[in-house]
Amino acid sequence: MVKLRLMRMGKKKQPTYRIVATDSRSPRDGRFIEIVGTYFPRQDPSVININSDKALKWLSQGAQPTETVEKLLKASGVMETFESNKHASVK
Repeated sequence: MVKLRLMRMGKKKQPTYRIVATDSRSPRDGRFIEIVGTYFPRQDPSVININSDKALKWLSQGAQPTETVEKLLKASGVMETFESNKHASVK
C-alpha cells in the first residue's frame, strides 16, 4: 500500500520535512517513490509547498495520507480539489 507521509530532513532541533509517496512498510526516512512537496514548520508562519498535480495523481491512485499530511493537504487546498473531482466523476 502506498502512503503519503512526512520524511524528516534538516539539522538537529531544526526539522524540515518532505512530503513523499512511499511504501507503507518502508522506514520513515527510508526509500520513497516520489517527492510530492515540502513543509517548513519552524518558519513563522509555517510554509507548505505541495505539487498539487503529483498529490492528486497519488490520491487518485489510492495512496492514503497520514493524519498530518492530510491536514497539510487540506491547508493547501489539494484535498478540496480531490474531493470535488471524486464527486464529479461519480455523478
